[in-house]
Amino acid sequence: MKQDLKPYLDRLYIEFCRKYSSRDPVWFLHRFDDEKDIEIAGLITSCYSYGRVEQINAFIKTFLKRIDFKVCEFTSNYSQLKDKKFLKGMSYRFNSENDLSALLLNLKRLINRHGSLQSFFAKNYSDHHQNILNALAEFAIELNRVRSRDPYFRYLVPLVSGGSACKRLNLYLRWMIRKDNIDLGIWKKISTSKLIMPVDVHVYRVSRKLRLAQRKSPDLKFAIQLTEKLKSFDPIDPVKYDFALCHSDFSE
Repeated sequence: MKQDLKPYLDRLYIEFCRKYSSRDPVWFLHRFDDEKDIEIAGLITSCYSYGRVEQINAFIKTFLKRIDFKVCEFTSNYSQLKDKKFLKGMSYRFNSENDLSALLLNLKRLINRHGSLQSFFAKNYSDHHQNILNALAEFAIELNRVRSRDPYFRYLVPLVSGGSACKRLNLYLRWMIRKDNIDLGIWKKISTSKLIMPVDVHVYRVSRKLRLAQRKSPDLKFAIQLTEKLKSFDPIDPVKYDFALCHSDFSE
């Protein structure tokens, strides 16, 4: 384990920000100017951000081209009867076109009821909370109101109550709330200090190797434990260390 872990992680964060690659799926969001397009495209992109990056990018690019990059307009007016032709063949690994349709219906419901995804998320958020967990839980519930008839929709949008680390939803919130060369920072009502680290198997293994967290399961409790440790390095922006933990094998 590094003796001076904080400066080491800080250096890696700076390095990864500088050499940020446009191959990362978040790059699609930088093509949009309208914040409503950004937050909806970001949610869809994050939900499908599993597997090889080339496959993720191909799927998202195909979807965006089919709807002429008019993400908010298409989603807020989405009709299964009228618009499902745009989703024909849009399956991705475990998830079918029915899953994408259900996701769009949930997003439509949220947007039309609350005006934006940020507005709904902020309703369940408080600066007095330890983190965004309460708001994240309600957000995930609303994204599951309409369920696909196919079995893997819950994999696309997991519930907090199931104990999942909710890696991709936390990744989405990172994109929306943080601001640097990579993250867009368009959700101004939420503090970066309340974010939870996106944890996958790689981040879990690296974090345990560095003794940042010792829980023996890569679940939501592990993600919170890890985040609390990273707050000792940067209490305002602990999730910035996602770059260092995610993109390095710490073999040096």
